[in-house]
Amino acid sequence: MRSLPLGLSFVMMLSTAGAIASTVPADTVYTQGRIYTADQDDHVVDALAIRAGRIVYTGTDAGVNAYIGAKTQVHDLHGGFAMPGLVDGHMHPMEGGVRAIGCNLNYESFTVAEFQARLQRCLDADVKHEPDGWLEATNWFQQAMLPSGTVTNKAMLDGLKTRRPILVRDAFGHTVLANSRALAAAKITRASIDPPGGRINRDAAGEPNGLLEDSAYAVYGNIIPPKSAQENSAAARAALAEMATQGLTTVLDADTPEYAMKAFQSVQKHGGLTARVHFAPQIEIEDMKAPDAAIRRVLALRKTYDGGPTGVAAGLTLRNAKFYIDGVISGPAFTGAMLEPYLVNHGSSEAPQWGPGPSRGPEPYFATAPLADLLTRLGQAGIDPHLHVDGDRAVRTGLDAVALMRQRLPGRDVRVAFAHDEIVHPDDYPRFKTLGVTPVLSFQWEKPAPDTIDQSKEYLGPTRFAILEPAGFLAKAGAQIAFGSDWPVDALNEWFAVKVGITRENDPSAGAAYAGRLGDDPGLTRIEALRAITIMAARQLHCDDAVGSLEVGKLADLAILDRNPLTIDPHDIAQVKVLATVVGGKTVYSAR
Repeated sequence: MRSLPLGLSFVMMLSTAGAIASTVPADTVYTQGRIYTADQDDHVVDALAIRAGRIVYTGTDAGVNAYIGAKTQVHDLHGGFAMPGLVDGHMHPMEGGVRAIGCNLNYESFTVAEFQARLQRCLDADVKHEPDGWLEATNWFQQAMLPSGTVTNKAMLDGLKTRRPILVRDAFGHTVLANSRALAAAKITRASIDPPGGRINRDAAGEPNGLLEDSAYAVYGNIIPPKSAQENSAAARAALAEMATQGLTTVLDADTPEYAMKAFQSVQKHGGLTARVHFAPQIEIEDMKAPDAAIRRVLALRKTYDGGPTGVAAGLTLRNAKFYIDGVISGPAFTGAMLEPYLVNHGSSEAPQWGPGPSRGPEPYFATAPLADLLTRLGQAGIDPHLHVDGDRAVRTGLDAVALMRQRLPGRDVRVAFAHDEIVHPDDYPRFKTLGVTPVLSFQWEKPAPDTIDQSKEYLGPTRFAILEPAGFLAKAGAQIAFGSDWPVDALNEWFAVKVGITRENDPSAGAAYAGRLGDDPGLTRIEALRAITIMAARQLHCDDAVGSLEVGKLADLAILDRNPLTIDPHDIAQVKVLATVVGGKTVYSAR
């Protein structure tokens, strides 16, 4: 038996490895199922019993009969499949909720004319905000603009029938396109210089062209009027509702502004919290100048918003901090920090000659020594670091910093996560295991698509393209893979992501240009993928003592599915539908 979670005060005597001996009947029993436990041995059992929000039995149908009393609710699964509630180790739920109720471009492919027409419809439907209200459009898949290679600029927005300032936010969360009025509001001019960790893109004459990367658009956080507390709470509720349909019971908000913490706390106070939400406030580049103040700020937030040890009811937790070490490796941004230069076409479109260009992307936003200092201070304070690393140079910088932290904090259980890891130098694969770093990967990216083919393949070259999205390579090197959807960078579809993680193939509807497997990576096994989205993501979030697997003494967080992902054709896993989501023994979503 694993040790019982902190706060479990009553004494439990164990009669078998999968049962708590008691004459008290269970509140709820599930029978006649195929229940994947995600325990150490990946057992699949027939039945499960729950009392007071915790699991008291896993095993056979015959064995569970001892837990059935007159008031026990018995759910016959009729051979159906159940598993631990899904744990998403990297997403942005508040942003997902906000995008769901605003001007949403829905990740679609557009020609310039279609792009303008969609934005004009948003403007026409919201004339009450003319002439000065901001329009913020979201979920723009700029890598999928048509034809391939189309580069957008402010003129496309300036041509719309409006006087309003406009920001179009790309789905990746690292680029915005601003119209001229929005640039003027931020005082971004020809004379403006690139801020640390950001880039102002310019036209041939040196004028800002409207595309702003990373910290270059942070200024708008101080310009655009903040949403009301009621609007933020509505967005949080929208996010929770969508997460429940996916079977999600625990998530990490990987870069949580305080207004989002307040919104989820408000929802919790009103009894509407249907998932366990972990917060990770951002450590910013400027914090290298005052690391003590940065740690104090994180600890002050923890004091206000952390709900303490994980309990039966869904709660809020703050035990992580987020860093951005670089941007994104795909075009047109190319803000991932790379060990070798991005390639450029030195020839023509008719006779291309791809070779090294002048850029390796930006310098890592944090240098090794100050990053190691901040990681050490966080580890001493009981805060687990969560790093965005996209390019191989960013990965190496992060690993070097973690190595220094481990030397300074020997034996301390600091659970470091590296999100994305889209390009990792093969020499660094084994370092993840050696240094105890968890790769938190967005499986749905591991397929041929506009971002991996049109905007990455030629620019990375064949050697790097072959190892793009190295989930399988990292797993074979001993890394403990966890899953993080990065929603709303993509639409929230956990089961499509699991399918891609196993097959490395896109949906056939994507067309012939994106058929076949991505690169040379072998992909993950079914068990590796399911463990990544349950117990391994829970381990990364330091809550695997309470959730992530269905074991006696743990919390009763479950997802009940319409088919068995362990036995169906792996391509059909994308079609999985969640029938019910259970948090602490309470059903928070039912498709029926």
